[in-house]
Amino acid sequence: MRTTRTFARIVMHCWHACAACSSILPIFPCWVEELLLKLLILDRDGVINHDSDAYIKSVEEWLPLPGSIEAIAQLSKAGWTVAVATNQSGIARGYYDLAVLEAMHEHLRALVAEQGGEVGLIVYCPHGPDEGCDCRKPKPGMLKTIAAHYGVALAGVWFVGDSLGDLEAAKAVDCQPVLVKTGKGEKTLGKTLPVGTLIFDDLAAIAAELIHN
Repeated sequence: MRTTRTFARIVMHCWHACAACSSILPIFPCWVEELLLKLLILDRDGVINHDSDAYIKSVEEWLPLPGSIEAIAQLSKAGWTVAVATNQSGIARGYYDLAVLEAMHEHLRALVAEQGGEVGLIVYCPHGPDEGCDCRKPKPGMLKTIAAHYGVALAGVWFVGDSLGDLEAAKAVDCQPVLVKTGKGEKTLGKTLPVGTLIFDDLAAIAAELIHN
């Protein structure tokens, strides 16, 4: 399937090249659009679920933001692959372990499945801010991992976050940075955002935009 999608992208690029140098617009093969992966990448805390300065340390503390589960399910049912890239330094700080983190993510998957949707790849960085890893945002390592997993280029893929670090990670790999006002989003609005950042109230508003427009 990845090979097929790669071929579809080559056809799409050739179509754009022909369109750019010809006065007659070539017919775009509709099967190409059907094969291209519609990928959306989300931060977790503050985008999907409530965030806390004390960290989210258990499944019981993991509380979805209003409308977020429904939004992910709607996107999934509309053909979007919804992946997640999340910093989880609480592991390095000893607040919870990998088993607890996986339980939170299984809970997320179960909630979305109840609404008829599916969550794609979930990638997390377990390191602290001083460990010098390549995965902790604002470094884009997790986004690259998602791209490699799905065999796609990141250019133009929306990455939705609530912090400046999320937006900077997006910009570093040519993703489209998207800020939501949930979580730390309102506070982030007061900072210098990367050029071209899109701003939405919440994940539900993003789902409506992508599905209907």
